[in-house]
Amino acid sequence: MKIDIIAKDGTARAGKIKTSHGEFDTPAFMPVGTQATVKTLSNNELDDCGVQILLSNAYHLYLRPGEDIIKNAGGLHKFMNWEKPILTDSGGFQVFSLAVLRKVTDEGVEFRSHIDGSKHFLTPEKMLEFQTSLGSDIMMVLDECVHYPCEYEMAKRAAVRTLEWARRSKDRAGGDFEFKPNREQNVFGIVQGASYRDLREDCARALVKMDFDGYALGGLAVGEPREITDEMTRFTVELLPEDKPKYLMGVGEPQDLFDAVSAGIDMFDCVVPTRNGRNGTAFTSNGRFSVRTAANAKELSPIEEGCGCYACRNHTRSYIRHLFNTDEILGLKLVSLHNVYFYQKLMREIREAIKEKRFTEYKNERAEEWNSKLQTR
Repeated sequence: MKIDIIAKDGTARAGKIKTSHGEFDTPAFMPVGTQATVKTLSNNELDDCGVQILLSNAYHLYLRPGEDIIKNAGGLHKFMNWEKPILTDSGGFQVFSLAVLRKVTDEGVEFRSHIDGSKHFLTPEKMLEFQTSLGSDIMMVLDECVHYPCEYEMAKRAAVRTLEWARRSKDRAGGDFEFKPNREQNVFGIVQGASYRDLREDCARALVKMDFDGYALGGLAVGEPREITDEMTRFTVELLPEDKPKYLMGVGEPQDLFDAVSAGIDMFDCVVPTRNGRNGTAFTSNGRFSVRTAANAKELSPIEEGCGCYACRNHTRSYIRHLFNTDEILGLKLVSLHNVYFYQKLMREIREAIKEKRFTEYKNERAEEWNSKLQTR
């Protein structure tokens, strides 16, 4: 896998990435379909929003519905009837944030399910084989995540273990699996190292020597100040190959996307637009706000004037507020739909700005406007 760079503006870049389920434009924001669905939204609605690739999570799918059921359907794309590209996270972050009674060794991780307490043991090889059975277009290696703040020695152990697991995953990727869909699949390595430059550098250089199809930056957006996220992102991107996709995991807020695109990142994922949508918080060009407030009780305007999403074309803030107040599921759906549309529109505008060599100007205008309005709403 390589990224076809169409345009650059400074270090920001716009391109295309081809997969066996079609191509997608970059920079790309992937809505999170953790359990083979983007909560409350249908595939048709995702299409209408302009979604070209989505993310699903191997940890959750491994626990439910399990490998046999998805294999029986012919892979994840057929199971969920999604014909476009899918990236599956290995579940490393979920193992370390959701699982109980976990025990990490160099061999793998033993844990009890957060769902029913059942005992499991996952290795890098097993998670790669499971993702192979899913048939995802992009598979992530199993990594060890650490949270901020993290002591140097703990971060070092995690980075070293992540590299060893990446090597084992790379070796296994060339083997014969029991079930392998007749499609090309790609494997991304994950750079760990917390907020320590030397660890990030050692990890990145070692992964590049392994020659993965793409590279992700993990262990960021886990509670550290935004300045550290930006610093580590810019530092790490410079260590990665120009012709391979670069993916910043778990980001984020619109202002974070601007900073990361500026650093040269091609791909993102985050639950922010949908999780906030289910809580009644809408993202707009004028900042974000809650549709649940009393100020919207008689407000007959849409979530955002001029927005082309279904929610804004058909419903008022007054009606959507009513849906939330009466615990109607449609309210969660409409704001989530708007937010996904807003994020996809933002990425389209970013791509166009890069192509027209005005990304820095666009970034400064939008980011400053966004930040100022966040403070006043």
